[in-house]
Amino acid sequence: MFDLGWTELMVIGIVALIVVGPKDLPGMFRTVGNFVGKAKKMAREFSKAMNDAADDAGVGDVKRSFDAATNPVKTAVNEVKKSTESFTAQTMAGPKRAEMTPERAEMAEKISKKSAEIAEERMAAEAAEKAAPKPAASASAKGAKKAKKATDTPASDPSPKPKKAASKS
Repeated sequence: MFDLGWTELMVIGIVALIVVGPKDLPGMFRTVGNFVGKAKKMAREFSKAMNDAADDAGVGDVKRSFDAATNPVKTAVNEVKKSTESFTAQTMAGPKRAEMTPERAEMAEKISKKSAEIAEERMAAEAAEKAAPKPAASASAKGAKKAKKATDTPASDPSPKPKKAASKS
């Protein structure tokens, strides 16, 4: 519609700055933006109304038949593509499950309940195992501390230290 480049927009901005002034320029741009937004909205609504009217009149069917008449190879390729897409969608969806008989549904329910019970027991056992202190590790640590303390004391030192002779002066 309008072909405005960066240079034209810069010239418009400078002229607007001079004419309107820097104080009122943001308000003016906001107003112009709102106006442009409303104009675009009206154009979209008009275009949608025209497309709806054309669809109601059957223009889409005429267009498809015209395209098929002018390019039969493309039409055939499109039909093959549609067929393969629908076939792929049906096969990739997986097999359809039949409803379970009441006996099978009952067995499935029993299996689910038993699995849940076993899982709860396992989780409780794991929680109890984590909560219980490890006595072997703590006792050995205490014993090692006592042994180190005993070696540090002079009473347990096997070698006697020589005493200094008192010097007389």
